[in-house]
Amino acid sequence: MKRFVIVGLGNFGASAAETLSGLGHDVAALDVREEAVDRIAGRVAQAAVGSGMEQAVLERIGAGSADAAIVSTGDDITASVLTTLALRDCGVREIYVKVISGDHARVMEKLGARETIFPERESAQRLAKRIAYAQIVNFIELGPGFSLQEMAVPQAWAGRSLRELELPRRYRIAVIAVHDYLRGTYKAIPDPDAPLTDSDTLLVAGEDEHLERLNKLG
Repeated sequence: MKRFVIVGLGNFGASAAETLSGLGHDVAALDVREEAVDRIAGRVAQAAVGSGMEQAVLERIGAGSADAAIVSTGDDITASVLTTLALRDCGVREIYVKVISGDHARVMEKLGARETIFPERESAQRLAKRIAYAQIVNFIELGPGFSLQEMAVPQAWAGRSLRELELPRRYRIAVIAVHDYLRGTYKAIPDPDAPLTDSDTLLVAGEDEHLERLNKLG
């Protein structure tokens, strides 16, 4: 079990807190709004009203022993900056910050945030990829120029095996898993000789330019 501190209990922060708590971790949630704290109080180990910008408040909820923290203070960039600094002063080294712009992300990265999250942009990118290429079921950017996507098996591949298709050589992508939609099962280490079906989807990883070539197959 790990200990997490969540500062800011809007939709993003509250969802993160509930998910981490549901996974069996010790979660301390903090917000300046009493009603936001009341909504989540029964779902986490600790919920308190207070400002994450104050080191003393963070220490009272146990930030000093936290494995990581998530900062989600909405549009208040000043609050996210000062909260991140206060968390670092408490000794928290793994800090994840929800940001609202590229400039906000750059500031937080300069302050030592482990990762910045831009939910609106990331959701828009996933949606754009899905509607641009009908066979894409899901899309996750893993890093600059490198992504993971779940795609429907193109009609021309149905009945053929991964070994026969030679995707790493022909398209420079790796098949991570095969998802059988009819049975609702995943094969994390796919059988290279098993024929693919038109009800399968493939989890593939690779550079964006190679995935784009793949997606144009239709």
